[in-house]
Formats: sequence, C-alpha cells, structure tokens
Amino acid sequence: AVCSGPQSRCTMEREGGLFFRGLQNRSHEKIKLRKRKSTLYLSPQERTGSRLDLLGENIYLVLFTIALRICNCFLVQTSFVPDEYWQSLEVAHHMVFNNYGYLTWEWTERLRGYTYPLIFASIYKILHLLGKDSVQLLIWIPRLAQALLSAIADLRLYSLMKQLENQQVARWVFFCQLCSWFTWYCCTRTLTNTMETVLTIIALFYYPLEGSKSMNSVKYSSLVALAIIIRPTAVIPWIPLLFRHFWQEQRKLDLILHKFLPVGFVALSLSLIIDRIFFGQWTLVQYNFLKFNVLQNLGSFYGSHPWHWYFSQGFPAVLGTHLPFFIHGCFLTPKRYRIFLVTVLWTLLVYSMLSHKEFRFIYPVLPFCMVFCGYSLNNLKTWKKPALSFLFLSNMLLALYTGLVHQRGTLDVMTNIQELCYNSPNISKASVFMMMPCHSTPYYSHVHYPLPMRFLQCPPDLTGKSDYLVEADIFYLNPLKWLYREFHNDSTLPTHLIIFNVLEEEISPFLISHNYERTAVFFHTHFPEHWTGNHIYVYERKLKGKLEVKMKFW
Repeated sequence: AVCSGPQSRCTMEREGGLFFRGLQNRSHEKIKLRKRKSTLYLSPQERTGSRLDLLGENIYLVLFTIALRICNCFLVQTSFVPDEYWQSLEVAHHMVFNNYGYLTWEWTERLRGYTYPLIFASIYKILHLLGKDSVQLLIWIPRLAQALLSAIADLRLYSLMKQLENQQVARWVFFCQLCSWFTWYCCTRTLTNTMETVLTIIALFYYPLEGSKSMNSVKYSSLVALAIIIRPTAVIPWIPLLFRHFWQEQRKLDLILHKFLPVGFVALSLSLIIDRIFFGQWTLVQYNFLKFNVLQNLGSFYGSHPWHWYFSQGFPAVLGTHLPFFIHGCFLTPKRYRIFLVTVLWTLLVYSMLSHKEFRFIYPVLPFCMVFCGYSLNNLKTWKKPALSFLFLSNMLLALYTGLVHQRGTLDVMTNIQELCYNSPNISKASVFMMMPCHSTPYYSHVHYPLPMRFLQCPPDLTGKSDYLVEADIFYLNPLKWLYREFHNDSTLPTHLIIFNVLEEEISPFLISHNYERTAVFFHTHFPEHWTGNHIYVYERKLKGKLEVKMKFW
C-alpha cells in the first residue's frame, strides 16, 4: 500500500494492521490466563487438594482419629470373650513359636482358617527376627495394629457420608461412630468380628450407592471376599447388598463373569493355599465352619438363647443410648438408605434363627445404624445440645467402665504369671493350673515362656453321646473329689493354682492339706455369675523346710 499522509499517520496504520493480524493469528492458539491464588476461585475438589491430606481427608482429622483409637486401645484393659485370644493371638504364637503353645479343638477339627492369625503371626515373626519379642510387645502391637485398621474404617465411613450427603451430616455420623460404647469396647480387640466390621465399612466405601464417587466393584467385592474368608458369617449382612447391586446392574453377566467370579476365585485360592501350608492338607474351612455352626447348629453347646434375644436384649444393648436416635433417624433418611435398614433387619433375623447368640455377632451392622443416628442428630433443632451431651456422657461412662473395670481380673492375673516367669528364681520348678471355666484367661501369647500350664478342657461332643460331659463340667460337679482323684500323687501337684473366689470355700480342705497359701488377689467383676466370681485368687504351694519336689507336671 502507498502511504500518502504524514509519516506518523502511516506508521500508525501499519502498526494497527499488524496488531489486528496478530490478534487473528492468536485466536487460533490457546491463551494462558493467570491463575488466581485465592481459594474463593477454586472448586471444592481443588480447595480440598490445596490442604495437606491423607487417605483423602484432612491430615489433622486423620491424625486425630488414629490418636483416639490408640488411646482407645490402651483404655481397654478388660477381657470380653475367649476368641479374642484363642482364635487369633494364641494361634499366631503357636505358628511362630511352635516349640510351645496351644491350639483349641476348632483347629484340630479344621473349623478355623489361618488367614487372620497370619496377620499377627507376621508381626510376631518380625519382632522375633529383630530380637524385640518381649511379652508386652507381643500383647500390645497386635492390638495397636487392629486399632489403626479401625481408625481407617472410621475415616472411610466419614468420607462415604460426605460423598452421599454433605460435610455436616458426615460429621454427625462420624461423631456417633466415635462415641459408640460398643465400638469403643470392641474395635481394638483381636476378634474376627472386629476385622469383619472393619472390612465391611471399607467395602461400603467402594459399594455402588447413589451419590458415591468412589464406587468400585472389584475393590468392594475383594474386601467382602476377604471378610468371608476370615469369618464366613460375614456373608450374612452382605447378601441384601450384593443382591441389590446385581438387581440394579444393567450388565449383569459382565458383573458376574469379570468381577465377582475372578475375585472369588482368587480369594478362595489364597485361603486354600494358606490353610494347606499350615494344616498340611487341603481344607475348605469356610464350609466346615458353616456346617458346624449353621447346618448342625452345634454352636448351641456353648449356650442358647430364645429366638427374640437379639431384638429384645442384644441389639438394644449394643446400640445403647443410640437406640432412640436410631429409631428417629429411620423416619428421616432418604429412600436410598433403606438398603442399610434392610441389611440390619436381615442380619438380626438370620442370627435369631441360630440357637447360640452373642453380642459381638451383630457388631458388623453397628456402622449401618450410625448413619441413621447421624441423620437424627442433624435434624434436631431445639434439643440438639442436651441430646449431644446425653449421648456423649452416657457412652463415655459405659465405655470406661467396660474397658477399665468389668472383667479385668483374667488379664491382671496374667501379669502375676509373667512375674513368676521372669522374676522368680525357682521358675524351673514352677507350674500353673487354672481351675476356672475353660478359656477364662489368655495363654502363652500373654506369657511367652515355656511354663507348664494347664486349664480345664471343654471341647464339644462331636460323637453324638447323650451323656457327654466335658472336663470342666465333671470338675464343677464335685471339685474337691476331682482334685483328690486327679492329684493323688504329690509329685504331680502344680506350684500355683488360679481360681475364682466362689471356689475357695469348697476346695479349702485340699488347699490346706497340700500347703497352698493365697499370694495374690485380683478384682474381676461386680456382676459374678455361677462359677465366675468377683475376684480371682492365686494360691502358691509352700514347701516345708528344704524338701525338694521333683515336678513331673502332666
């Protein structure tokens, strides 16, 4: 083009043309904009990611939950049921330190699998290799590991409710979960029911619920399969959940062939291999377990209750003061949570059909109930603060009493045996006989010393005899007569006897005639029943002069 005007005007026209042509060229390119620093301009997901987090949650919340469960662990110093030790820690101790230990009849009959004890056996083996296998570490490290897993489960329940609802509802559900007295009482114990509950909560995080952003069929089905391997009855609460998933899934064949079947095959193969290694033969323990407890109903040997026990006593006791909030929440929650209520009712009904009933059996449905309790608290208006105070204080008092006072003697007496093993100069001659209802105390996992010990046996009748009596029953029919018959030779007398106080008067002639003296007393419970007293006595045999007795103990 020809520039006929002044030079400055010509220059401006050329620059202006270049400017507009540059804009046209840049319109085809991506223009990078400066990002604003303020969190006001960030999405909720970006806002969360801008904080320090762990397990998808704020790190301070995670650390608080872990710290709380660790405190929980150390504030539970009481015994609950024998399986806490005899189906986990005692088995693990026998697996690692097999030169001494004890396996109950369930393991000789192959009703239990080694998958769960293997977790604790691995911990024991590591401690042994490091030369740190002291008795206190063997007692507390497995419980701390269980506490950590329970903390992760608590956080997963919080994360799930935050996805399904909002942070406010999630906080109330989280509060209910943390202050539940029965959760506090059980969540750090080495029970298969505890691991079943932990795996159920984490699996629920990946379960396909409306509104969930973490759903993953492979992950949740893998966790469910692991729970069933550890405790076959874990399938009971998952039956309605699995059926719902299958019913709503449009690609049903793909779900079964490419997810459920491969996961089930891998889990079952893993269980078979582990049990093959430790049993020495191929064993399907899940079938044996269900056959014994469900099909043959032989679990009733250890006690039976009426069919309504879970509805009239068990469930209300486990929920405690959460019960009114649970009932209130059932009328408030959206329809999508009906599957949780169906799961709770279904589980209670199925367990009600079995004769043998225990509180711990319904522990896995407790987290489902916390969802309804949290909804109830979220919808309270005028009475919220009094309700929160009542819920917290009532559960705290019950948790502290059951964790620190009720049934603590059977653990405290093990401390006395530990002192005998590690501080006594005459340990080579020592032996212990626990004349208590069978499996009242832990065993070698809480002693960790090859001390000769014995307790009253109580395996169930597997032969069908109508007049079958276990050793413990025979003993309690006439304790004094049994003792004189069993120990007719002084050389077989144990150096220490451990009894509940209710037995003392009846066997006092035997104690006096064989020079036994009471050396320790431990409080056990304010609610003694039958042969379980409120105190535990330790008796030691005092030998006169320099008489030496050659101990040939069992």
